[in-house]
Amino acid sequence: MKKIILVTLLAFCFSCKNKEDKATTITSISSTEVTEIKNDIERIEPPHWWTGFKNTKLQLLVKHPEIAKATFTIIYPGIKIDNVKKGDSPNYLFIDLDITKHTKPGKFNIVFEFKNGNKLTQTYELKKRTKAATDYIGFDSSDVLYLITPDRFANAKPENDRFESMNETTINRSDNYARHGGDIKGITNHLEYIDDLGFTAIWSCPLLTNDMKRGSYHGYAITDYYQVDPRFGTFAEYKELADKANNRGMKLIMDQIANHCGLEHWWMKDLPFNDWVNYQKEFENGEKTTYSNHRRTSNQDIYASKSDQKGMTNGWFVETMPDLNQQNPYMANYIIQNSIWWIESLGLSGIRQDTYPYPDKEFMSKWAGAIMTEYPNFSIVGEEWSYNPLLIGYWQKGANNKDGYKSNLTSTMDFAMQRKTVEALTEKESWDKGLVKIYEGLANDFHYANPKDIMIFPDNHDMSRIFTQLNGDVVNTKMALSYQLVLPRIPQIYYGTEILMNDFEKPGDHGLIRTDFPGGWQGDTVNAFTGEGLTADQKDMQSYLKKLLNFRKTSKVIHDGETVHFAPFMGTYFLFRTLGDETVVHIINKNEQPITIDLKRYAEMNLTGKTLKNVITDEKFIWNDAIELKEKGSIILYSIEN
Repeated sequence: MKKIILVTLLAFCFSCKNKEDKATTITSISSTEVTEIKNDIERIEPPHWWTGFKNTKLQLLVKHPEIAKATFTIIYPGIKIDNVKKGDSPNYLFIDLDITKHTKPGKFNIVFEFKNGNKLTQTYELKKRTKAATDYIGFDSSDVLYLITPDRFANAKPENDRFESMNETTINRSDNYARHGGDIKGITNHLEYIDDLGFTAIWSCPLLTNDMKRGSYHGYAITDYYQVDPRFGTFAEYKELADKANNRGMKLIMDQIANHCGLEHWWMKDLPFNDWVNYQKEFENGEKTTYSNHRRTSNQDIYASKSDQKGMTNGWFVETMPDLNQQNPYMANYIIQNSIWWIESLGLSGIRQDTYPYPDKEFMSKWAGAIMTEYPNFSIVGEEWSYNPLLIGYWQKGANNKDGYKSNLTSTMDFAMQRKTVEALTEKESWDKGLVKIYEGLANDFHYANPKDIMIFPDNHDMSRIFTQLNGDVVNTKMALSYQLVLPRIPQIYYGTEILMNDFEKPGDHGLIRTDFPGGWQGDTVNAFTGEGLTADQKDMQSYLKKLLNFRKTSKVIHDGETVHFAPFMGTYFLFRTLGDETVVHIINKNEQPITIDLKRYAEMNLTGKTLKNVITDEKFIWNDAIELKEKGSIILYSIEN
């Protein structure tokens, strides 16, 4: 006879001091199979789980009116109940389970019973994992990410544009801060375009429910962490995007936010604990919002006051984004489990974590560590918007931090080199300006634990388009892109860069930066997917980036090679990547008039007499005494067999 464990927990018998207790009754009885799926409980999260994780613990959030007053039973082989805690609100119960390693996938019922005899039944499922943990392969220096703001990319399903049950119901493409209707299906339908350009991974801005009253298009004020926003599509469509991308050999990166939620999040009307969000009492009393001081250096500053540190971590980002309190252990578990749930559900290759320095940093180490323990080949990139390499490097796994901090984070974002790229190309050449900015900027790599795992980018969804930053100079834009694409980095490029999208009309305006991609909407007179209506410059840039990306896709020397660069000389800057007998040479030339450069200066690279080929033009060049640079721009050469 199969034996199982029946655990009956008497919620009303818990200690009034901490509302926690161990199981009080354990009885072995014959098992019964679930014959009818029941969903009597208002909410249980995670909505399902899996067997076979290294961490066998699972914490269930149960939300239902007066649920803390109920007793409950769980009947399933291999499940142990470690602990139960009632929330400060009587409508929450947190159940700690131990899913032992021999537990089999299947469904079971959790039966809740109240004093008046009423019973509620919730069916819960433990699923079988579909692939090995080691098969969740993250992004690395062989990849280039295509960043998309989904509301502004392509609208494949106009029928999902509006839902009257949601707070924001209008679509207005003439309003840069309204919803425009782009969706998940719009991304999926254009995977071929993204793939053909040469991108190997997609990072979409958040796709989860953002039921805010206005400005919901951007996705960064999540109101339900387990639901795809219906205006973007369904869970099935999100899964389809992941699967079809994977079928093409492309990776999907999910944008997540551990720091804050949206003010319209369902729990804000009935918070589980008195410390679920920071400055909760002030919020509940209708007092003025306490904002973060945004002093991110307080995370590393050995002289930082406790007041500054608290002001940075606990303050709200903006008044519509409540700051989550990761020091509450139940909130901490909730965030960690949510991340794992989405990785497992979609088969993700990576996570981009928003506003990385803002949450409790000890929690962030625990969060990243929990993920990397389960998925050792996974990748996580954290947003540290700092131009100081010391701060960028602090957050990366392997950093030798004096305070002993271990982040477990594989990648950080290179805002420093992004700025240096723009300065190098827009400043007039002098001893301390112009190309020396990227020469000295790259020298900071000595500080990074793993430079090639850092993410570089010409721009993103929060800053002016690179074409705008470079004052509408097409040649400079090409130089910025080619330079970043040959660096020992993981490049990310924002959608529309390939067609010179810009924000000249109002530089820095977020709504304008996130302009609709032409051709993504029925009736668009310009279609960047097909090339119809594009200007000559736009077509040229699209072709240029396609050639460069597809070359990079198979270039092992760029993925893994050594890097050697030479100090800027006569308005030029030479950088070499080498691997075995292979070499890639990147030359930046800022001279408006033809110039001849003596190549003996680069003799140590041992290229004399070798034939190299231009990545863009396919022209061959024999490396001898000199090279004539006829016009301003970048040249990318690679060695070929003589």
